Amino acid sequence: MRKKPVPRALSVSTALKGVILGAFLANPLSVMADQHFYTSDDFKRLDKIDSHVHANSIGSDMVDLAREANFKLISINVDYPDFPPVDRQLEITAELYQRHPEDFAFAGTFTMQDWGTQQWVERKVEQIDHATDEGAIAIKVWKNIGMSFRDESGELVMVNDEGFTPVFDYLEEQDLPLIGHQGEPRNCWLPVSEMTVLNDKQYFKEHPHYHMYLHPEMPSYEDQMNSRDRMLDMHPKLTFIGAHMASLEWSVEALARFLEDNPSAVVDMAARIGQIQYQSMQDYEEVRQFFIKYQDRILYATDLTYTDGQSGQEFLAEAMTVWQSDWDYLATDNTLTSGFVEGEFKGLHLPKTVIDKIYRSNAERVFKTTLYASKNH
Repeated sequence: MRKKPVPRALSVSTALKGVILGAFLANPLSVMADQHFYTSDDFKRLDKIDSHVHANSIGSDMVDLAREANFKLISINVDYPDFPPVDRQLEITAELYQRHPEDFAFAGTFTMQDWGTQQWVERKVEQIDHATDEGAIAIKVWKNIGMSFRDESGELVMVNDEGFTPVFDYLEEQDLPLIGHQGEPRNCWLPVSEMTVLNDKQYFKEHPHYHMYLHPEMPSYEDQMNSRDRMLDMHPKLTFIGAHMASLEWSVEALARFLEDNPSAVVDMAARIGQIQYQSMQDYEEVRQFFIKYQDRILYATDLTYTDGQSGQEFLAEAMTVWQSDWDYLATDNTLTSGFVEGEFKGLHLPKTVIDKIYRSNAERVFKTTLYASKNH
């Protein structure tokens, strides 16, 4: 019997198939794993949304720079004395939205001005309506409620105060999400020596007037969380975004309970990834499984802020460092370090399906944003 001639060269496609098949036969689990996980190099390629930034400059640099990393932005206005006045923040973000509707969205807020008067609710509803008319996709309530704002009698006003009920009822009726930042990291109520992350230790050591451990006359951490939870019990249909991991950043177990108790709530990760890294150093699998189980309830966010006078290139360098290091922690199993914790830790290596939700589709669903509408259709 004649032997068939052996071809002198394989086609490129045939050769490539042979390489892939050989690699699969040698290590099938490795090849399959590569298909289900992103690498560090995939960072810029993926469509992403940073769900919590602060654009406090009318210039377009922040949007333009984010586009270089394939990020869309959701900027959050807040009644914070170190930021421009609330009306000015709205002007800035509304203008940026008009200029960049495919790259930028924003959340409005309301002030506590006129609290305790008969006109307060009416004026806050008008403030909310004005923000949404300008394009706001959510409303923010900040930690001044519970930590600094006092009524005429000198009492701190907590977020479950009945005075807020008509306003939060209105948000519920309008199906408008509420972004809530109540309290501070739990470390704020601990001695510096017992704090978990380096940035909290440094900050509260340098700012003792904000260190609640030194101010027992103020509401406790538990008071802040209980007040927030009672407010949510009163508004079960309200879409609630717990900013900064709902101030439960210290425990994925506590976060899980919060999410189970509040089916309409999600959390964003803004400025709290260090606390997550710290926990994963203690119990890696518990943290990883939390992200997988609650993959539909977590939004990627950073709290990056861009202000007038800030160098665009300096901001880009800072933002790219934050965005890339966060990506490596969430998407890869690389051995990493950060400025938040001492020592090395391993990336969570979340599957592509989980990363896609945390970095984009959860924000699209929760905020009903059309940032990626042109790609969706």
